[in-house]
Amino acid sequence: MKIDNLKHILLLLLLVTIFSSCTETYPLLTNTYEEAIVVEATLTNELKNQEIKISKTARFEDDGVETEKDAIVILKDNLNNEYKFNEKSGMYISQSIFQILPNREYTLEIKTTDGKVYKSTPETLTTVTPIESIIPTITTNKDNEIGVQININSYDPTNTSKYYRYEYEETYKIVAPRWSSLKLTVTGTESIQLIPNSINTRVCYLTKNSTDIILFNTNDQTEDRVNLPIRFINKNNYIIGERYSVLVKQYVENLEAYNFHKVMRDISSSSSVLSPKQPGIITGNIRCISDSNTKVIGYFDVASISSQRIFFNYNDVFPNTPKPPYIVECDDIPFSFCFRGDDCSGPSLIYNVENNLMSYISNNSSNYILTPVECGDCTSFSSNKIPSFWTN
Repeated sequence: MKIDNLKHILLLLLLVTIFSSCTETYPLLTNTYEEAIVVEATLTNELKNQEIKISKTARFEDDGVETEKDAIVILKDNLNNEYKFNEKSGMYISQSIFQILPNREYTLEIKTTDGKVYKSTPETLTTVTPIESIIPTITTNKDNEIGVQININSYDPTNTSKYYRYEYEETYKIVAPRWSSLKLTVTGTESIQLIPNSINTRVCYLTKNSTDIILFNTNDQTEDRVNLPIRFINKNNYIIGERYSVLVKQYVENLEAYNFHKVMRDISSSSSVLSPKQPGIITGNIRCISDSNTKVIGYFDVASISSQRIFFNYNDVFPNTPKPPYIVECDDIPFSFCFRGDDCSGPSLIYNVENNLMSYISNNSSNYILTPVECGDCTSFSSNKIPSFWTN
């Protein structure tokens, strides 16, 4: 779960409390504020540098979330092994690569600069259950939209996994539809020049992470089997217009972790602070052992993980179908490159080129055709670096 999302959830919880206790108009400012640390920790059986986020609660009017700095963070197991974490770029990252192992108890300990000590309950690794498949299918959703439904399938023959949480990371290829081999550059207050354009501005890639808390349990099933629709993409969504990839991560959680994330999901999905839907109480597994009155929000989650990635092209799923509209309208916008006269638009052309707002298409003498920069230069909103996992 991202820090910004957690802040949003905590603010909703605060407002639920406020509005349930009064009916008169209330200014959305935090008149009373109690600071608490927020811990986001999901450690897994994946061999890697494990990561933990530790931040502080924020006032409603604050712009961002403050990271808890210079804390001492140690993970201990019941065989007297210790794994220390160092602070780096707003995260606490383990000094060494390690994985959570089965049949061991792990406890997280945090000591903050104010001398307070926080400790989790001992947690053990859940059942390791692999993802069987990720399948994209053409379907129509409840809003009668045609698109690609991405389903996740897994199965635990031991019937002990039960509680699942999912995240996904989608990456898509972008091809600038109005890319030109020439580009304009400003050389003076009233002068421009055409120069060769870099081919590296034509093809890009963009990666985005899921933000929803996606949960599933198999308690009402005779088998511990998952067949879950995890993502629907409208056929007219430009993100699948070229080549699309999704990496799905499956976490098997224990009941307590599942319930914690369920409450967080219910709070974040409430459409209004006045909603009659009442989420449960947020109960984590971390306590301040040096001061029982000090509050802490969050959960130390030890979960098995399985991940799988798929790719597909637009023509694979929608053959003989026109591609979706691009992210912006790629209109031809004319400019007369002169500076004196009612029909002159030289200053506007200079401004748009200098501020990277438009891209060159063509010209006839002093009459230039430009288009929004996204249409001619995909690096204006994405990266031209090919992801290491990308395949064609």
